[in-house]
Amino acid sequence: MKNNIEAIFLKSSVVSSQFPPPDLPEYAFAGRSNVGKSTLINMLLQRKNMAKTSSTPGKTRTINHYLVNGSWYLADLPGYGYARLSKAERQNLKNMLLSYLTSRENLLNTFILIDTRIPPQTIDIHFINIFGEHQLPFSLVFTKTEKLGATVVQQQIEAFLKALSPYWDELPQYFITSGKAYIGREDILNFIHHTNKLVLSIKKTPRKD
Repeated sequence: MKNNIEAIFLKSSVVSSQFPPPDLPEYAFAGRSNVGKSTLINMLLQRKNMAKTSSTPGKTRTINHYLVNGSWYLADLPGYGYARLSKAERQNLKNMLLSYLTSRENLLNTFILIDTRIPPQTIDIHFINIFGEHQLPFSLVFTKTEKLGATVVQQQIEAFLKALSPYWDELPQYFITSGKAYIGREDILNFIHHTNKLVLSIKKTPRKD
């Protein structure tokens, strides 16, 4: 399908009372600092500076909401794992993310970004396992693949999935992307489109008492 996008920035929030009302499907994007999240979001939304990129990892401390095609929300979550944050700051960020992920009732999926260029990181494995502990839906998004050949990309993905496999009976769905080379855009947007259609069809199905 052709994915034409109309997107507007709605607001930045630090507590749930500031979030947009949970009246539309929502998809969150999460990942370690400097994983390429802003670049990926800008690619998905076809806007050069919709999500602000920064040369300073860990700068974003808010949850930023965007309205896409008037029909779903995109939530840009703060990057985790930035070493220069204090212990208290890291704990506050962890609490903020966990509160959002477990209480946002319209959140249909979280895309967890993984830097394909580097070996599996313990902090990513731990973050992913939180989704298992709380039975939260998620997908993996492997980023920055334009810097690697196709064979190396597959090897890196297999290494990450192998590191994840001791904790999971079934490995999650994943997407291969490059924000700079426009790889994976259609795959992610089609996934969102079909998920929205599924949710809408379920809502329209009459209840049988």
